[in-house]
Amino acid sequence: MTEAYIYDHVRTPRGKGRSDGKLHEISAVSLASQTLQSLRDRNALDTALVEEVVLGCVAAVGEQGGNIARIATLNAGFDECVPGVQLNRYCSSGLDAVNFAAAKVMAGQAELAIGGGVEMMSRTPMGADGGAWAIDPQVAFHTRFVMQGISADLLASLHGYTRRQLDAYALASQQRAARAWAEGRFARSIIPVRDVVGAVVLDRDEHFRPETTAESLAALKPAFHEMGTKYGFDAVALQRYPEVERIEHLHHAGNSSGVVDGAGAMLVGSLAAGLRVGLKPRARIRSFASIGTEPTLMLTGPTPSAQRALSKAGMSATDIDLWELNEAFSAVVLSFMDTMNVPHERINVNGGAIAFGHPLGATGVMILGTVLDELERTGKGTALVNLCVGAGMGTATIIERVA
Repeated sequence: MTEAYIYDHVRTPRGKGRSDGKLHEISAVSLASQTLQSLRDRNALDTALVEEVVLGCVAAVGEQGGNIARIATLNAGFDECVPGVQLNRYCSSGLDAVNFAAAKVMAGQAELAIGGGVEMMSRTPMGADGGAWAIDPQVAFHTRFVMQGISADLLASLHGYTRRQLDAYALASQQRAARAWAEGRFARSIIPVRDVVGAVVLDRDEHFRPETTAESLAALKPAFHEMGTKYGFDAVALQRYPEVERIEHLHHAGNSSGVVDGAGAMLVGSLAAGLRVGLKPRARIRSFASIGTEPTLMLTGPTPSAQRALSKAGMSATDIDLWELNEAFSAVVLSFMDTMNVPHERINVNGGAIAFGHPLGATGVMILGTVLDELERTGKGTALVNLCVGAGMGTATIIERVA
């Protein structure tokens, strides 16, 4: 098997996913195109050598539909021979895109490929693509469908996490995000987003709130109480988990991931291809894995996907220096730390989606790039990145820094 290496990665800042967000005027195709152009330009890349572009995009409808990967590749000015494919594994789509690109390299079916993702949540709202899981009553009944916020509160209830614990984790995310920006830890990878006339519209993550305090978090009302009680989702979840007396609604806007816009891209390839084009590898992809889990609770995929990726790499959890887990909700990270015995000081060390937001199709590639930069900054060797996924799945990737 050919080994796959990461040569470079870029990401946009995350913009607030609302009509008054700084990125709202930028189309998804333009945002994705700018990441591809940046990868090309900063590596003096002959794009005719790129054999695949894979982009994650969850709500692939409207202006985000129609195979956005191929259209963004053309719009970015890449050679017309470069193919593109869009994929959707909900929240892990951006990480899966990198894994798919790496798999082609490992299989000897591509020498250079790009994996990435894009989501303009201010322009194409979450759920705009519909789907039988949520809207077909027969399917929803069979799978005991609930909204993901209910799953988060169910997870917290099962583990007995308190509102204070969830808020404390969220506060740490904000504090770590603020420190990372103050120390310039993202400077190598962030690219400014420009409008149609070339003016910079955003060059810094817009969603995080460094002024957050424990008191301001405590003042927020639970976000999913009415959804659970008035619309019956609690009752559905309790049918699947009768051991829970009731669901405690503890998650809110401050300890859940934010709705944002963003895009990212990563160049992967074989060692031979890098030598031919004069690029130095930054990390080796050791393994990756995806797994399915119970769909009502839906948020427990990180642990078994991490365990599967570790097994495929012939590694154990003690071999991992840094962990990066998407902060979909505080309870997701707390339960992962408990089940995998991961100390807080080694996971999401630069903050996460609670602070920065979660642009669904792009988050996976963004956090993979973030932890690569952190490995290089600190001189550490290995990292495991993963995400919980809607409908009960998880995806994980292990990388090793190339010294």
